Amino acid sequence: MTFKSIKQEFHDVLDAIYGADEVDSFFYLLTEFYYQKTRLQIALRPDDVLETPQKLQKALQQLRAEKPIQYIIGETEFFGLPFKVNSDVLIPRPETEELVQWILNHEDASEPLQILDVGTGSGCIAVALAKNLPNSQVFALDISTQALSVAQKNAELNLVKVNFIDTDILDIESTSALFQQKFDIIVSNPPYVRKKEKTSMASNVLDNEPHLALFVEDEDPLLFYRAICRFSKIHLKPKGRLFFEINEFLGNQMIQLLTSEGFHDIQLKQDIFKKDRMIKAIYN
Repeated sequence: MTFKSIKQEFHDVLDAIYGADEVDSFFYLLTEFYYQKTRLQIALRPDDVLETPQKLQKALQQLRAEKPIQYIIGETEFFGLPFKVNSDVLIPRPETEELVQWILNHEDASEPLQILDVGTGSGCIAVALAKNLPNSQVFALDISTQALSVAQKNAELNLVKVNFIDTDILDIESTSALFQQKFDIIVSNPPYVRKKEKTSMASNVLDNEPHLALFVEDEDPLLFYRAICRFSKIHLKPKGRLFFEINEFLGNQMIQLLTSEGFHDIQLKQDIFKKDRMIKAIYN
């Protein structure tokens, strides 16, 4: 089996699902990951025989079943940094990169900030902030021990120190007791997809990514935001900043929640797709 023949097999099987351009992207990503062969090398020698095609063939079947490419190779990139991912964590999204950039736009990298990331998952927010705010002390919490294990690996991979904590933010009293210090920044990308929105989601997300990190009940979609607001009122410093990634359909409800909890200077921000995706507020 040659690179040329297996590439054709990828197109025969996958073009109807993903389109030819994305299939090309998948194929070259996999050949570089598994065989250290670049697109140019394959273009120059397409008839080279692939002695061990099993990895590519397995990946082909996984892609056919719509398993995300990031889970197949076990890694992705976020904010220019490498991250390990598996089915215990969400795949980091570009809109979350926008949230990180928004935070960095507000902060002085030389300042010794205290930062907390609530519901850290893969650790992408916490690690990116620790990398770009090197004088800061970064904490991150999650209820999933499996996710925290992935996040710890990502901190080590990117040579940053993040203090990871296993706790449930919905248990505000117990979580609050774990922290003596107050924070300059609390940030969270909590579960915010209402279960009724499942029908509009791609099957590759529904069938592969952890529902614990995605979904909330339709009747109380701001459950996590309310808990984090109340925790933040205890643990933010004066003029401390609270940043959230949010459900695009709940921007007004988020403004109402933050206002009712005593936050001010509330800013709702759209992502590059013109969707209400981020919100910032200050307490006391």
